[in-house]
Amino acid sequence: MQAIAITAPGGPEVLVRMDRPDPQPGSGEVLVHVAASGVNRPDVLQRKGAYPPPPGASDLPGLEVAGRIVAGDAAELAAAGLGLGDRVCALVAGGGYAQLCVAPIGQCLPVPAGLNDVQAASLPETFFTVWSNVFDRGALLPGQTLLVQGGSSGIGVTAIQLARAFGARVLVTVGSPQKAAACIQLGADRAILYREQDFVQEVLAATSGRGADVILDMVAGDYLARELRCLADDGRLVIIAVQGGTRCELNAADVLRRRLTITGSTLRPRPVAFKTAIARALRERVWPLLESGAVRPVVHRVFPAQEAAQAHALMESGDHVGKIMLDWTVSTGD
Repeated sequence: MQAIAITAPGGPEVLVRMDRPDPQPGSGEVLVHVAASGVNRPDVLQRKGAYPPPPGASDLPGLEVAGRIVAGDAAELAAAGLGLGDRVCALVAGGGYAQLCVAPIGQCLPVPAGLNDVQAASLPETFFTVWSNVFDRGALLPGQTLLVQGGSSGIGVTAIQLARAFGARVLVTVGSPQKAAACIQLGADRAILYREQDFVQEVLAATSGRGADVILDMVAGDYLARELRCLADDGRLVIIAVQGGTRCELNAADVLRRRLTITGSTLRPRPVAFKTAIARALRERVWPLLESGAVRPVVHRVFPAQEAAQAHALMESGDHVGKIMLDWTVSTGD
């Protein structure tokens, strides 16, 4: 098969197309003939040597794919309501940048009606992450307020739509007026320009001084102390990335006095059973929203798979709203 491999830690240019042996599915797994793959920030970190794959995972980058099931145990597939030839999207721990990818059956979901393969491949990483962190760990409820740090990211556009669909109010931080407009169009109630505005003051003003009930944080670092100041009593701060650094100083007395929760998670190393439970919740609660059009994929740009380096360069520029995708069904001819 053709695959995009990381030849050495470094910049986008270290992503090289090459031949790799076809992977073989084991018990509880399927082989997907990949039509499209999602590009995510963990892929960039892995390329730089800062986020190695978990034990047993493919060394190829790529955490989400869509395509057709071409191999797998018939009985196991039937038990999951799937069959050979079915179109699915899947969350994987690695190996998504390839024409063939092994995925746990429990992490495969049918392609929502009306979506193409590129749209379907844009779903797993962000939808699994948002559901697990905003609704499970963050326990966001209807009528509450969610603050998303980085509203125009793939995670951000998913969080905006899901929170609104389940009756919450959404505030986001963004880096430009154009990104602010895009987030408002997707359903955010207010977009805060973090380079020009103090998000603490803006959140407190938007909530009449109460603060956000849940904050989804991809920055960490010195943001954490500021986030506590605009978190409501009994609020939950959920950290899913540390783009701003790993260290900070916090007022522990404030955490005690206002009963605040600081939590976080990484999804990639979690066991298949944990991710399977998320997949079941998504199929029951979220897939109908996708099929009705109440929630929709947000794809910024699609690259031929051979242009993965250009896709990574765009990801690192930050000049995008939503997902960046790789298409395995087209060729540049090089």
